[in-house]
Order: sequence, then structure tokens, then C-alpha cells
Amino acid sequence: MAEASRKTGKILTRGAFSELDTGAAPTLTDLTEALHFALGDGRIWLNDQRMVLIQSLVLGRLRQEIIDAFGTETAKGLFMRVGYMQGVRDAQLIQKRFPQEDLTHALAAGPRVHTLEGFVKVTTKQFQFDLRKGTYFGEFYWDDSSEAAEHISSYGISSEPVCWMQTGYPSGYTSTLFGRPVIFREIECAAMGAPRCMVVGQHVDAWGKDAPERHYLGLDWKSRRYVAVDRPARAPKSSGREPTGATEGQVVGVSASFLRTRLMLERVADTDATVLFIGESGVGKELFSNELHKLSARPQGPFVPINCAAIPETLVESELFGVEKGAFTGAVQSRAGYFERANGGTLFLDEIASLTYSAQGKLLRAIQERKIERVGGAKTVPVDVRVVVASNVDLTEEVRAGRFRQDLYFRLCVFPIVIPPLRDRRDDIPLLAAHFLKLFRERHRRDIAGFTRRAMDALLAYDFPGNIRELQNLVERGVIYAESGSLIDMQHMFTGFEKVPSLSLKLTGEGRIGAASQDGTDLTDERRITAPEALKRAEAELYRSALEAAGGNVSSAARQLGLTRAKLEYRLRGTLQEAGSASRRAVGDAKPGHCAN
Repeated sequence: MAEASRKTGKILTRGAFSELDTGAAPTLTDLTEALHFALGDGRIWLNDQRMVLIQSLVLGRLRQEIIDAFGTETAKGLFMRVGYMQGVRDAQLIQKRFPQEDLTHALAAGPRVHTLEGFVKVTTKQFQFDLRKGTYFGEFYWDDSSEAAEHISSYGISSEPVCWMQTGYPSGYTSTLFGRPVIFREIECAAMGAPRCMVVGQHVDAWGKDAPERHYLGLDWKSRRYVAVDRPARAPKSSGREPTGATEGQVVGVSASFLRTRLMLERVADTDATVLFIGESGVGKELFSNELHKLSARPQGPFVPINCAAIPETLVESELFGVEKGAFTGAVQSRAGYFERANGGTLFLDEIASLTYSAQGKLLRAIQERKIERVGGAKTVPVDVRVVVASNVDLTEEVRAGRFRQDLYFRLCVFPIVIPPLRDRRDDIPLLAAHFLKLFRERHRRDIAGFTRRAMDALLAYDFPGNIRELQNLVERGVIYAESGSLIDMQHMFTGFEKVPSLSLKLTGEGRIGAASQDGTDLTDERRITAPEALKRAEAELYRSALEAAGGNVSSAARQLGLTRAKLEYRLRGTLQEAGSASRRAVGDAKPGHCAN
């Protein structure tokens, strides 16, 4: 079926679509497993995408304000584009979380994701497509549209369809998966008095050149290339050679705190102002300094990083400013210091607070005068150097304690930039993890497919005392430890002395928020195990439920539980026998000779 759907297309009626609910397509249950709540952090995640809860009434008020301020046509285009982007992101989520699903099942998952997010209940009437011809046609019913309800609340019965954001959603979702532009149009709308909404989707050519959605979505269909996420368009060739993959020195992030830091970096980059980076160990101060150098007016000059803590106290002056031959015993030749080596470029002084008090005074003079004297030298040497410094301790506290010169502090603190720790920019964790995965997969020549849901949940819940450096180490460890062709799981990364994170809260089968154990089972108050007998009963119930859901197929049940078939059979014989006669009957019904494979 996968091959047929990719090459010749697939026609799905309502009945056929219902069959997919019990097949291999991502079901609502599968999708709810991707939704989890990190309540202590104030974040909600749908796989690796951050979500927010907002009342429908508030969204309706926002919609009303935009309509009254800018008019219906402007509001329609704006909300369609917002819905389109939401659909694109959800299509990317499906491709990332369920990479093995064929196009038919991926398209069929769209209504479920749309329903899960609470805007509307979607029922598929039919959809069909042909990739060779580039054609698509689909019909869907919408019940209880929140957008229609809010419009009626504000303006009463409408003379035209009003579910603009929800119409943009399937356009973005289907276009991304199909690889060609698809436009959805609302034919019936509950805001017009219809019992429910109905939308029709077609490939863009079928609507004609005058389709108003072209204007509303603000897309240039002719020049825009739609490509599935798992088949990204290649970057233009440079010097006859394609880029090979992730670069270790890249500064990566999408969180608000990261973008604020990045903006400050860009504002100061083309000046010669001294920059002070402040942040915990491992947040990437040297990476940011290197990025600052690349964006500066002197990117062709050298970038010279120094860890001040690694320089012996007796050699600080000679390392920074150089030494003349014969200046002291062992100085057999003249040697340039770091200031001279960085001439015309950037000098990065990391852990500046570790310099001795006397060295701080000489550094202050060199920065102010832009001249240095080599140890044992008799003449001054002019240097054109931009000084960038970093500290992982509070320099104001060091000044108050008398360990850091106040005049040097004020000379360095021209443009301070605080780099937030990773625990304050959790939105960046999925992006950083994917970046490091690509980097180490290429470096260590390992065919690792990605991260399990549990592994990503653990990364999102972990505190990262070592910040980005620790995340980098965890991912590299996972790439090395995991089997080739498999996914990185928790046990592949958390193998040292790390405190294994407790996983975030998830939706239970009843749609309530509950805790989840490391194997993904719910641990709500009603189901918390407090005695050995309860453990046996719960284990028996777990196996029985898995068998019933799999229709008695032991292999399928084992896959759902994350076990091998042999392990499940062994546990069935032991645990269910102890749990009672009802459980023994379940074992008899599921004996290996009876089950389909």
C-alpha cells in the first residue's frame, strides 16, 4: 500500500479512512503520546514543538479586534496564513515522529492532529491523490468549529464562510506532505447556519488562476518549491562542492532568550566596542565570541581564544604581551604574545576573573593604550585588537570581594551580553539535539535514525548543570552507544552519574493529565502501585490490555510494550498465571501457535 500511495495515488473514502484508525496510521492515541506537560517549567510540548493553551474566547476577542481594526479581507488573509503555518509545522511533526509511514497514512493523520489541538472535530469524507499527475482532491466535515462559534458570538450569522484559520491549516499540512501546493476552501460553514462546516481541498491548478486563496495566503506558487521535510532542498553549490552537514561551531537556537542574545550580538558586531560575555560554564561563550568575530568588520583577521585560567601566574605577562630574547633564564629567542598574534582581529579572554591582580592592571593599560611592551623589551608595540572577554562568575561580586579591579571591570563592561543557561532556553533543546546528532553521526560514521519519544522527553526534563556542553556529550554518547539503524533511548545517554530526569506529565487514556513512568505507563493517583500484589495485578492488566488491543497477536503486543516476543511470552506464562484464572485464559487465547505474526 505504501508503494502504491507513493507512485500511483490512493483513494480513501470515509469507510476506508476508518480502517486506517485501527491500522498502522498514527492514531489519536499515538498522537496524544506526543503531547506532554512540563508544568514546573511552564511549557507544553507536542513532540519537540512548544505549545500554549489559550481560551477560545480570548482568541475570538483577538479575531474581533483585528477585524474591527483592519477589515474583513485583511483579517481573512492574516488568519489563513497563521493556520497555514500551523499546518506546515504539524506536517513536519508527523514526518519527524512517524518517518516510516507512507504518504496515505501521513495525510490521514492530519485530521487527527487538527482534532487533537482542539479547534474543531474533523471527519474525513474522502480524499484521493496521484503523485505522478500532481493531483489531489479531498472532502472533510468539521463539527463544533471554535472559530465559527466565536464569529457568531461577535457578529451573529454570517453571509460567508468564516473558518479562515482552520481553512489555512489543511492547506499548509497537505501542501507540505504532498510536495505541491494544495488549497482548501470552506464550502459550508456553521457560522452561516449550516449544521456543520465542510471543506474541499484541491491541487492549486484545479482552482484556477483567480483563486482568492492565492492572495490571502500571500504565496508565490510558481517560484516557491514545496519539498517534504524528509527530502530537503539542497543548498546552492559553492565552489563546486556541497556542504556535507552540521558544523561544530554553529550557534543554534530559536528560544526568546537566545534570540535576544543573538540580537544584541548582531547590534554590537560591526563596532570595535569591548564585549563582556557573562554566563555559566558550558553555555557557549567561546562560540558566541567566534560568531561575533565572524560578523565584525574584521572577519579576515585572526580569532585568538585564550583560557586565562590555564596560564600559570608567572607566565601571564609573557603569554599576553610576548617576551624578548634574554629577558629571563630560558628566553632563548624573542616571541610574540597573544595580543600581537591577534593583531587585526579579535582576542578572546575566557575566565577573565582568574587573572592575578597585577596582571589585571597590565591588561587594563594594554586595552586603554592599544599598545604593549614585551617582557624585557624597551619599546612599545602598537596593536589593533578587539578585546572580547568572558566570565562564568559575577564580576561585581569579585570587585566587592577585592579580587577584581574595579577600573578594569568598568573598562570591560562596555557592552555586556548575558548568555542564558540551557535550562532557561528549553525551546532550543530539540534543535540543538538534532544539530549534535547530525554532527556526531557524520563524525563517528554511525547510522542513527534519531531519538525515541522517551529520550526526547528526558532531554526536555533534564536540568543540564553542564549546559550545552553536557547536551553535546549526552548526544555523542548516545550516537556511540546505540545500535546502528536504531533510535537513541534514555539508557544510551544517561549512563554516568547524571540524575535521570523524571519525565513530564502526559495525557492518560481518559484525556486527563497524569504522571508517566520511564516505560511510558500512566502513574495517576488511582493507579499508583503500593504493594507487591498490586504490582502483579497491574502487570497482568497491562499485558492483557496490550493483547486485547493487538487482537491476540503476541508480536504486535510486544512491539507496543517495547519488548521482544520471547520476553513477552515468558512474562505471560509467569505473571498471568499468578494473577488468576482469568489471566490464564488470556494466556491460552494468546499461545504462540494461535497468534498471527
